[in-house]
Amino acid sequence: MLRNRAGVVLPAALAPSVWGTTYYVTTEYLPPDRPLLAGVLRALPAGLLLVAVGRRLPHGVWWWRSLVLGALNIGAFFALLFVAAYRLPGGVAATIGALQPLLVAVLSAGLLGDRLTARTVLTGLAGVLGVSLLVLRSGARLDALGVAAALGSAVVMAVGVVLSKRWPAPAPCSPPRGGNSSPAASCCSRCRCWSRACRRPR
Repeated sequence: MLRNRAGVVLPAALAPSVWGTTYYVTTEYLPPDRPLLAGVLRALPAGLLLVAVGRRLPHGVWWWRSLVLGALNIGAFFALLFVAAYRLPGGVAATIGALQPLLVAVLSAGLLGDRLTARTVLTGLAGVLGVSLLVLRSGARLDALGVAAALGSAVVMAVGVVLSKRWPAPAPCSPPRGGNSSPAASCCSRCRCWSRACRRPR
């Protein structure tokens, strides 16, 4: 039982752990002040792999849905994320990004009719507080453009997650209905959804 649980927990913990290196890798190893280039390098290989695996194009409404979801979950998100990573300390950017689950819960209530409970709100706020306690430093500098980009990245990803739940793919591959979704999980979900949408017109 414990082995089975570890086999699930450890791979699940790997994605956010790797994702947490984004800000460090951006500031230490990538060319300075190239947020769009960084976003392209992060997204293009996965996109090319997706095209190679899918081998078909979407049908019907999935043309514009794919464009919208791709822009929200990948295109606009990565562009804003790397602007924030270049202009803010990693702790500040991570703390602002931790607002995303709370934004998903609020948007789900407005767009999907999900019930927004006090427990959900408190859990989301506790998550933001926990991240800030772990990574935020007292002497962190703030940059207005960086803060706006970090907030924007959280908002566009939250909207993308909610729309992914509102537009279920032709197969059961949409993200879980919980309030959180890592970009890695979102990318994997988009790959499966794209493949299904290409095979079955909607």
